[in-house]
Amino acid sequence: MQPAVNVLLDSFVGVNWGSSNFRAYRIAADGTLLDEWSQPSGVSGLGREGMANLMNQLSDRWPNHGSVYACGMVGSNIGWQEAPYVEAPSNLKDVARASIGTTIGTVPVRLVPGICCEREFDGGPDILRGEEIELFGLASIRPDWSGLVALPGTHTKWARFQEGRITEFFTSMSGEIFDKLTASGLLASIVDGEAADGPEFLEGVRQSQEHQLRLGTLLFGARARVIRGLLERKHSASYLRGLLIGSEIADALTIYPQLKGNSIPLIGNSVVCKMYASALTSLGVRAWIVDSREACLAGFRALHVATNS
Repeated sequence: MQPAVNVLLDSFVGVNWGSSNFRAYRIAADGTLLDEWSQPSGVSGLGREGMANLMNQLSDRWPNHGSVYACGMVGSNIGWQEAPYVEAPSNLKDVARASIGTTIGTVPVRLVPGICCEREFDGGPDILRGEEIELFGLASIRPDWSGLVALPGTHTKWARFQEGRITEFFTSMSGEIFDKLTASGLLASIVDGEAADGPEFLEGVRQSQEHQLRLGTLLFGARARVIRGLLERKHSASYLRGLLIGSEIADALTIYPQLKGNSIPLIGNSVVCKMYASALTSLGVRAWIVDSREACLAGFRALHVATNS
């Protein structure tokens, strides 16, 4: 009789596979990163054959890879197979139970479902897919944490976490709006340089809090400021970013007024998170940053344990 195999003692693989990028982590049983591999090969640019080939390459790179978990758009209706959303409020066990076993290429994979919610404050719907791993990673790193969490990025998520459960969230597209506005169109003509924290950025944040004018008018006002010599072209990207991030934070403060005077963790890229942290600090909210990769590794390990316990 063969002895039972304890998969919790083996290394495993976590894959964050979005619409634009593929990131894979080989993780030791204790959560230590053993190796990582990334490709600009999101599911939106790959057919089924391309996705299968990429997973076969992963298997060639890590022949004894152990269990493989994949989150993100690979489990969406444009990915390999749809893993239906779990309804919030939900905890890690709920997500683990709803994961779907499949085979991509020659590799057995568990597809991680996203989470959907109906927001308490307005009854509106929202969805996330991929961020749940980072959120549960934070819960693993800080099991005592309850409150609001932000994941700054192209589509920033503001999620409410309570006793290990994601209860509700809302999404802001301010990152994508900034990218589009500064790449083409009228405002692109006034932008010269990258956005950065500083006086112009914080002025944009301040302007967004006034509530005298809405965002559409404030954004055009950035062009008027440059044309009239009130804003240097090299600082216009920072001002625009301040308007957008500030408007997003204004929404968060309206929805969760208790955030004022409290603290919030920010999960993501350090450069973008630092701008959010600066904006929040200027508005009386303390912020601390959790590296996205650290949260991912902790989240995948927690998922691995939850799936096999």
